[in-house]
Amino acid sequence: MSDLRTRVERALEEFVDEEIAELLRLDAELAPVAEQARVSVTGGKRIRPAFCYWGWRAAGQPDAEPMVRAAAAIELVHAAAIVHDDLIDRSPLRRGRPTAHRRLGDGLAVMVGDLLLAWAGQLFHGCGLPRTFTARAVSLWTAMGRELIAGECLELLRTQGPPDVARSLQIVRFKTGSYTVDWPLRIGAVLGGADPATLETLSGYARPLGEAFQLRDDLWGVFGDPAVTGKSALDDLAGRKPTALLAITLERTPDRAELHALLRAPVEAPEAARITQIMQHCGAADEVRRMIGERADAARTALERAPLPADAACALTRLIEEVTADV
Repeated sequence: MSDLRTRVERALEEFVDEEIAELLRLDAELAPVAEQARVSVTGGKRIRPAFCYWGWRAAGQPDAEPMVRAAAAIELVHAAAIVHDDLIDRSPLRRGRPTAHRRLGDGLAVMVGDLLLAWAGQLFHGCGLPRTFTARAVSLWTAMGRELIAGECLELLRTQGPPDVARSLQIVRFKTGSYTVDWPLRIGAVLGGADPATLETLSGYARPLGEAFQLRDDLWGVFGDPAVTGKSALDDLAGRKPTALLAITLERTPDRAELHALLRAPVEAPEAARITQIMQHCGAADEVRRMIGERADAARTALERAPLPADAACALTRLIEEVTADV
């Protein structure tokens, strides 16, 4: 797994270096934009490329460097998404560094995100796999982007709306779960020519695991140490994000009036401390942990029933642990 990450890093560095050189040939004044694009791609666990690569291997394909580049392209989609997401949320930090809009302003941050999306398509289609292979995945690539944007839009539309766990989980599936696990895994498998039975097995694994990942991320966003998460622990609460964690808290807590008052006020450290205390006391945090465990178990069960190549099954099992680790 660490070797794969190293190879993904190398593929991204080589591609970004080439693209930045082309950008700066247009005009040297674009240097701050180029540097921010590089920074936006730097860091992260490279989870999405891992799922894409192991989807390919689950289809029975051998290791191939062009597939590593195809998988790396999905990390550029993620990099673009977080640039835009940070701007929407007014987040000050990402991976311990100032966010793009903090460094460049809103307009240039939008452009950096758009540039990263363009790069993603270029790297994917120019990865070196036969065109007949990449053509198989065009509709999946489009669907991944559609669901990612739908999830972001629904989150904005439902922020400060009535608590609803089911509607929060829909956002979880679209905004993060599907483009973190489900679509990368399916794209890799389709590139590898997986048969319908393998694709069905992988979907049975990916769907619950994608939800578990976002539920875990919601916990980290509130209870995580910013030194570890690389972002402010105030973002989700200050933005009144319609997470399942918040919806469950609002349904269960006897301190609902106080919680509504806290959420209406500017959420700083004292307000956040009290909100997290309410989340703990009413059992909402433990309920989200239970939901994560339930979904991780469902993903394991799907793998156990699947006649996948042993190395792919082993890697996908390890990825369950990686994306559901507790705060």
